[in-house]
Amino acid sequence: MRSQPLRITAAIAAIIIASAVLVTYRLGASDICSGNEAVEAVFVQQMVEHGHLLFPLENGSQPMYKPPLFHWTAYALDRMSGRRRVTAANLRAAAALYAIAGVIITIWFSFWLFGRDGAEGAILAGLALAGSYQYISQGRFGRVDMTLCFFEAAALFIFARWLPPKRDATIDTPAHRMLLYALALAIGLGVLAKGPVGALLPGAAIVAFLVVERRWRQMLAILEPGPIVIGAALASSWYAACYFGGRLGFLNRQLGSENVGRFFGSLGAMAPWYYVKPLLLNSAPLSLLVPIAVVCALRRNAAATAVENPEADVRVGVVMRLFAIFWVVTVVFFTVAAYKRRSYLLPLWPPAAVMLAWLVMFVRNRPWGRAARRGFIAVAIAMMAFNLIYIPRREARKCAGSSFRPAAREITRVVGRDEPLYVYGFRKEVAPLLFYLDRDAPSFKGRLGDAPPGYVIVPARVWRAEQAQAPDLTPVLTSIHGDRRIILLRRGKTYARD
Repeated sequence: MRSQPLRITAAIAAIIIASAVLVTYRLGASDICSGNEAVEAVFVQQMVEHGHLLFPLENGSQPMYKPPLFHWTAYALDRMSGRRRVTAANLRAAAALYAIAGVIITIWFSFWLFGRDGAEGAILAGLALAGSYQYISQGRFGRVDMTLCFFEAAALFIFARWLPPKRDATIDTPAHRMLLYALALAIGLGVLAKGPVGALLPGAAIVAFLVVERRWRQMLAILEPGPIVIGAALASSWYAACYFGGRLGFLNRQLGSENVGRFFGSLGAMAPWYYVKPLLLNSAPLSLLVPIAVVCALRRNAAATAVENPEADVRVGVVMRLFAIFWVVTVVFFTVAAYKRRSYLLPLWPPAAVMLAWLVMFVRNRPWGRAARRGFIAVAIAMMAFNLIYIPRREARKCAGSSFRPAAREITRVVGRDEPLYVYGFRKEVAPLLFYLDRDAPSFKGRLGDAPPGYVIVPARVWRAEQAQAPDLTPVLTSIHGDRRIILLRRGKTYARD
């Protein structure tokens, strides 16, 4: 009898360990080449190497694009490990940590949710999450998205744990009140991860669920003042620090261009059907099953055949509808938004993994149910193997020939730390260069010939086009590495003493 719990524990531990390997294997093998990742790397660099914990600036002038929870996590990991310099590996370690934690809480929640079938549900949900290409690839990327994903999942799981199966049940116990405080903390931290969307999407899904289910008693219970005050205080804490610290530029960027502006298209707009392909194919074939699970979960009679434990049937069906509504709310919200990115769908994966586990158990009593279960497990394990082999190779291939690290090393040999250095003519690709230079290099407007005294870094294409307009700029270095071709120009002879 003891062998069964041991096998279950071993299987769950194996999934968690495998997930950790998937998001950490060769984590720092590829350089930071993406501008999106490099921007976050520069801010973490400002925190770790220069002590600017609250209000770091990119290139001496640009405020943070996102709230700092991800960056603070990276800073804490570096301090605990004794690191004083930011690298690709320890930047991405923060995302990897949240990815591993996401697998753990998804397994834990599934174990609780499915009652006597908890072991099977936990294993299936863990396999689904570890087999998700999008989840694993984003867990290896130094951006804030995995941080948001973790706290949105935590908020949904905590609310589901708090929610009674029956709509007219009364909730007034110390344990349930503590869960409300935990829910408030998760939502507040979600806001500190990526802004108001961290509260808006789980909050809208919870409200929509309570309205659709006509759970008015629970609607009133969840409005308890204490948790709301604490959650709001935590969510607004950094924004309040910006306001009272006179850092209004941070607020303008965070709440203006990065939130309202993105939603209404100030940064561009994509077609309404943009998400059709990512939703279906971002982790195919597993992602193809998620819409099926959503449709099944929204059926009122779905819970009746969900699991073999009758006491858990109602609870499971209720939670599946909650997760399905969250999926619909998230997809609709980002479809309506003008600006779209595939990574915005990442928070769908932890609840989707639970729904996939439920879907497999939903059909297991059918004549073909056992074959479907075995096929699902085989596909998930195959996807895990694929993720382990393909994702690190794709990262290296994508960065091959596009890293600024060699050029930054060459520039540093020529330009002293106290000598003025500027950039000109770059588009979004300047952030990786700034990260590897590990210093500010302000951009200036106007013509290249208007460059101030000092050194100027320009793309080779810009130098070819504007060389005739800048006769007193002297090329001192030509750096050609893959498709990164830049020229270091000099105006004047001595700079640090000017």
